[in-house]
Amino acid sequence: MQGFLNLNKPTEFTSHDCVAKVRKLLRLKRVGHGGTLDPAATGVLPIALGKATRLLQYLRTDKAYWGTIRLGVRTTTDDLEGEIISAEPVQELTVEQVKAALGQFVGKIQQIPPSYSAIQIDGKRLYDLARTGEIIDVPARQVEVYKIEILEWREGDFPELDVAIACGAGTYIRAIARDLGTSLNIGGTLAALTRTSSSGFNLTDSLTFEELEAQLKLEAFNPIPAVAALSHLSTLTLTAKDAKAWCQGQRVFPPDAPIGDGEPLRVHDEDGRFLGIGCLGATDAGYLLVSQMVFEPIS
Repeated sequence: MQGFLNLNKPTEFTSHDCVAKVRKLLRLKRVGHGGTLDPAATGVLPIALGKATRLLQYLRTDKAYWGTIRLGVRTTTDDLEGEIISAEPVQELTVEQVKAALGQFVGKIQQIPPSYSAIQIDGKRLYDLARTGEIIDVPARQVEVYKIEILEWREGDFPELDVAIACGAGTYIRAIARDLGTSLNIGGTLAALTRTSSSGFNLTDSLTFEELEAQLKLEAFNPIPAVAALSHLSTLTLTAKDAKAWCQGQRVFPPDAPIGDGEPLRVHDEDGRFLGIGCLGATDAGYLLVSQMVFEPIS
């Protein structure tokens, strides 16, 4: 059992809970996830099975979300899971004002992660520090937001905005909700979140736990092949001789090697078999194919 599971994470499950349940259902020790989702969030959680856990670091880093932002409300966690800090009706707010403010959150931006998050400071998770009452000065970091689209606007004392957001790794949608409210001087918090895409896996192709269990009962579950999750990487095909030598840890200098020093490459043999991940390094003797991980060794 190796490859990937495109899991549709249910609400109230942590990402770790999902790994534990998949491990139990599949009776498999080596299980990992690609990209943490908050317990209140739902949607795509890539799960690596067996040897594919070693490939998590090579997955695409782009993600996409559907989110609901509630304006006029501030909370301790920047979502509705936390305690309300303030709540002031903002009936006069218009969608035009919100749309104008959203523009500043597109592109490469500086973002301070929520106090309640899985980021580690001096080896401790921020949410653990926050629960003890310890005040931590969390440094801002650069993230990239590719696009924000307004899907729906609902007026009221505490108006809500449905958005579709495409972004890079490390982006907190809760922080965007918080900072949007701050920029409007009214407060904002995240009311709901679904991840629609992560690392090349899409919500439309995902499986719920119920669907996974049904497939397992029918012996119909087949993991997504490991190489299918790596289609964004360039491919290097080796001759049979070089493929065997590379898998055995020998030095290989592929002829006509593509340019791209240090970039991860999918390594295949002449039959199209995925062998593992390597990278090319320039030497006086030519491009040396350095092994980063051998997925399918050839004896």
